[in-house]
Formats: sequence, structure tokens, C-alpha cells
Amino acid sequence: MSRLVPPPSFLRGHLRTILAVALFALLVHDIFGNHGFLAMRRTQKEIQQLRQEIQKIHAENRELDGQVKALKSDPRMIERIAREEMGLARPGELIFKLPPPPAKLDPPKK
Repeated sequence: MSRLVPPPSFLRGHLRTILAVALFALLVHDIFGNHGFLAMRRTQKEIQQLRQEIQKIHAENRELDGQVKALKSDPRMIERIAREEMGLARPGELIFKLPPPPAKLDPPKK
């Protein structure tokens, strides 16, 4: 007599397919998800840009610090600022301020 073998359950019959789909879903999530590979690369690029900006600002701060020190101690720098920006003069000097040259008008086009 032949024994009837019950058909395999749905889970047992499709286990490989279910595992493959689950692994594929995890892979897609790891690449394209909110904290996936692409998001990580984007964040790394932003960090690199911010580091470059910080270095640029540090260089600008060093330059401004040098200017501040010069303004505090360099008499020539102080005099230049007083003359150019504040319009001051030494005793006995006269300051002549000329009006800006008139703007040239473009000749009419024919």
C-alpha cells in the first residue's frame, strides 16, 4: 500500500523565495534607506565641505587678527585709516575733495 504524503506547507515550499525577497529588501534598505549607504556618502560630503569652510574661516580669522594687531601698534596703519576713512589731516594740511567724474553716456546707437 502506498502511503499518502501530505503536501508541503506553504512556508516550507516557498522558504527560499521568502528569504530571497527579505534579503533583497534589506539590501535595498541598506543602500537607499534614511541611514543607508547613499545617505552616509552624502553626509560625508557635507562634513568635508564644512571642514573646508571652517579652514577658510580660520584663515580669515588669522588675517583679521593680524590687521587688529597692526591697527593697535602700527602708526602708519593708524594714519592711513585716519586719512582715508575718517578724512583727517595733519595740522597745516588741506584736504580737497573732488566730485566724482561724470558718468560717460553711451552714444546713441543707429
